[in-house]
Amino acid sequence: MVSAALLATISVCCLFAAARLRRAYWPIRGPHVAVIAWQALGLAWGISTIGALLAFGLAPYGEGVFGGLLSLVDDALAHGFYLSALGDAPLGATRVAAIVGAVMLFSLLLWGLATSFLHVLRTRRRHRELLRLVARDDPDVPGARVLDHPAAAAYCLPGVLRSQIVISAGALQVLDRHELSAVLAHEHAHLRQRHDLVLLPFSSLKRAFPRLGVIETSYRAVALLIEMCADDQASRARSARELAMALLRFGTAGSAPVPAGALAAAAADVDQPDVVTRVSRLLNPVAELSRPFTATILVSAVMLMTTTLALWHLPI
Repeated sequence: MVSAALLATISVCCLFAAARLRRAYWPIRGPHVAVIAWQALGLAWGISTIGALLAFGLAPYGEGVFGGLLSLVDDALAHGFYLSALGDAPLGATRVAAIVGAVMLFSLLLWGLATSFLHVLRTRRRHRELLRLVARDDPDVPGARVLDHPAAAAYCLPGVLRSQIVISAGALQVLDRHELSAVLAHEHAHLRQRHDLVLLPFSSLKRAFPRLGVIETSYRAVALLIEMCADDQASRARSARELAMALLRFGTAGSAPVPAGALAAAAADVDQPDVVTRVSRLLNPVAELSRPFTATILVSAVMLMTTTLALWHLPI
């Protein structure tokens, strides 16, 4: 029962920490570190919540979560659907319900991840087939496909073997040469750092819990941080002012929506305050996080994951 209580405490603390992280200012100064913090909190929340339910349900075996799961399988094989160690224990029905709840939560999270991944793959495949028909190469935009569409759009379609950057004709009309280079650098940063994979677990949480506002706000927070990461990478190759002006031009011209699974420098479904935050950050650079603060966040993330996993082995 000690492990169940500790895992439940970690689960609740992850929710409070996520709420604090959404309101914190320091992620703007270190978006890469903040993304790692979000990943650690999300993963630790899932593992600790499932672990707390299992630790409570499997407590009569006295072997921790991992050992209890093995004993549960042996018990089920020996006694069929009647699990003697649980049925004869105090709160037997409640413990079985906790195990069922853990299995259902794990299945829901796995379903959300799988369906999100497959949906993105199908959408990207269909969009690539469409681009093959309607997009064209342009010597003035090397490494990108030009889509003859009047709305301003610039986005990338990540892939294992084939990744594509798409620029609309409308974007070419509103961007000058330097701004276009900054936008292309931004999209290349998305592809190199595989930001689509970083965002996938949070989009799967949205699919698993579509009506939870906290999931939606967390997803948007991580999406904004990912854009900031790409902004920082692009600013190392191009002028930050050029990228900021490109974002403003997209906003003035009216950005077009981008397909699911794509990452865009600016899109129609992005909140305007987020774009304003990015532009302000590019035009008025803030001091980066200090090394001690960065080390504290990274060490805390590692300790959180290590502690959560270790509690699955605690035999009490």
